[in-house]
Amino acid sequence: MTSHDDGEARDPFGTLRRALWIGGGQWAGKSTVARLLAVNHGVTAYHYDYHDARGHNDRRIARRVALGEPATEPDADAVWVRTTPEEMAAQTLAGFPERFQWALDDLRALVSGRPIIAEGWGLRPELVAPIIDSPRRMVVMVPAPEFRDRQARELPRAASLGHRVSDPARAQANRLARDRLVADDAVRAAHRLGIRVIEVDGSRDAAGIAEIVADHFSPYLDA
Repeated sequence: MTSHDDGEARDPFGTLRRALWIGGGQWAGKSTVARLLAVNHGVTAYHYDYHDARGHNDRRIARRVALGEPATEPDADAVWVRTTPEEMAAQTLAGFPERFQWALDDLRALVSGRPIIAEGWGLRPELVAPIIDSPRRMVVMVPAPEFRDRQARELPRAASLGHRVSDPARAQANRLARDRLVADDAVRAAHRLGIRVIEVDGSRDAAGIAEIVADHFSPYLDA
């Protein structure tokens, strides 16, 4: 098979070549911005977290079974209470490359007359960069510390792990510290690759941030 055929097999409908990407940290408003761009500019939004928690989770279970590991999720206390934020961040980052391939599988199956905007914290700069023709096809959104704290207080899904743990306060603190470390890693990678970083500090509402992102993507939104 020729290299051209390999490329066609990887991107059969040309979706990945036309995609726009929003990566970054948790609680920065990536999903909200993608939805606003979909409504305001007629693009198609792909929400990584939604798929990762559903179809991708089934694939994770299948992979554990194939490797001879237990099919059940690890004990919640072991994950959130007895693991340090640094260990949690390292495990999360190590899992992103395979999870990214699953997201690419989803995206390859999409066909749209307009660009597709893919958003999610697992869409890492170092993973996206090799498949885009310009760094301008991606932005990295990260929350400022104060904004992350506000989101954790006010967003129901940010304020609760959704797991039964012996020490909820410690588990939440570990989670937020992990999220900060993972976001910091995304920022370092984005700077290294010349990808724009947008820090969300709450001084602009979601519509204002969406305007900034739309302006960044304007050569592709208006094409």
